[in-house]
This record gives sequence, structure tokens and C-alpha cells, in this order.
Amino acid sequence: MPELPEVEVTRRGIAAPLRGARVLAARPGKPLRWPLGCAAESLAGRTVGDVARRGKYLWLPLQAATAGPGAASGGLLMHLGMSGSLALLQEAPAPGPHDHFDLVTDRGTLRLNDPRRFGAVVWSDSLHDAPAATLLQRLGAEPFDPAFTPLAFHAALQRRHSPVKAVLLAGDVVVGAGNIYACEALFQAGIHPALRADRISRPRAARLLAALRGTLARALELGGSTLRDFTDAHGVSGEFQAEAAVYGRAGLACRACGGSVRRVVQAQRSTYFCPTCQRR
Repeated sequence: MPELPEVEVTRRGIAAPLRGARVLAARPGKPLRWPLGCAAESLAGRTVGDVARRGKYLWLPLQAATAGPGAASGGLLMHLGMSGSLALLQEAPAPGPHDHFDLVTDRGTLRLNDPRRFGAVVWSDSLHDAPAATLLQRLGAEPFDPAFTPLAFHAALQRRHSPVKAVLLAGDVVVGAGNIYACEALFQAGIHPALRADRISRPRAARLLAALRGTLARALELGGSTLRDFTDAHGVSGEFQAEAAVYGRAGLACRACGGSVRRVVQAQRSTYFCPTCQRR
């Protein structure tokens, strides 16, 4: 599943080219997770604003053609689902079987490809109105938000009694820690993935937050991770997976201690860790 680094890489790839672009047409394909929520033809003539990200959602503000204080605004909230990717195409070929939404602009066609169709493109009058507000209301803090301090992180962990790996994946404490990044951050912090979140001390919580931020920052530098389908808006695959210390390395030597990396299943998700380096 595309996680925060992949979604942010996508945002960076489309934000500048689409800023100020005029929408010529919108072409929905097969139904996605939720209906578009507006007539596709109503998007024509609008202007794309600054593309933003919240968690794993992208927000494409679309200003109505009529300028002024009373001009209608709104935008498209987009989610890449389990296997989706967005491409900005200068000359878009005919949509294929897994191409489920095109936003045609005078700067190119923004196309959502999603083989499993768990992605979404929905209209919302603003981020503060439904359906956007409903979909975003349970999201946790952004990991790079300066206001999200180690103290605040520790306090949030103290309210959770589940294994820390599950808490990271839930996304209601902090967003963006998908499976690969949660495994890597826990390894960097030396914390066992099965340790209950409320038993993590304040110093260990600070180490975990720093490890999570460092892991996500490095993933951004490398264009995210491509385990199956993900490519950025220009068709380039991510490379972070090649640097993973534990993820996908069950049975191989730990790069820190030389012991064997283990794989267990937590909540139907594979967890990779080093039992020597990561203590409860």
C-alpha cells in the first residue's frame, strides 16, 4: 500500500506542474471505493490550486472559473488505496483496464491507475465539510509537525494498550507509519514490535519518534518504496526497500548484530525484527 512517503513523493511530482492548470474534462472509469460525488462535467473550467497532503490523502483544490469572494470552491480528495498510483501524462493514451479516473488539464492528464480499485476520488466543498472532514477526522498527527513533540507522542502511547507496532499502523496516533516504515523505525529505536505501547518509557518514545522521522525522511529521499506497483507521477519506482534493515529479510543476518532477522504475523500483517537488537 502506498504510505506517507509514496503519497508525498506523488504530491511533489504533481503540485508544481498542476498549479494554475485549467481543467478541461474529468473522465471517471469503473467505480472506486466511493462515488465521485459530483457531475464529472462540473469540474471543467476550474483551476487547480496548491495540492496538499493529509496523511495518505491528497487534496486537489479546484477554484471555479468565476473569480471573487463568492466564487464556488472545493476540490478532489484522492486516496491511492492498496495499489494505486497517479501519473501526470503529457500525451495520455486511451485508458487501460485499471485506469479509473482522468483529470484532463491544459498541463496534462492526471490519471489514477488502481488494479485493486480500493482507491478513491471524491468531491468535497472543502476540507472542513463532508465527506473530506469525515474521512480525515480520525487521522493522527503528521510525523514532521513541530507541534508533535516527543512528550505528546509518549502521552498518546500511554493511552494505548495494544502492541506498539499495531498502534503505529492504526494511524490515529501518528500518520504515515505503514508496515515497512513501522518495522524499520522500531528496529532503529531498538523496540520490540510486540511491546505494549503504554509500557514504553518517555526516553524510548523519544527515540522511536526520532527513528520514525528519520526513516520517513530517508524514504522521501529515495522516492518511497516500490514493493509491487508504486511509481511516482513520472513513472519512477522508489528505492527505499533496497536499504531496509529488517523488512523482507527474514532468516538473513541482522546488519547490526549478525543475528537472524525474524518474521512474525501481527494482526494479519508481517512483522520483521531482530530479537537481539529489539527488546521488550
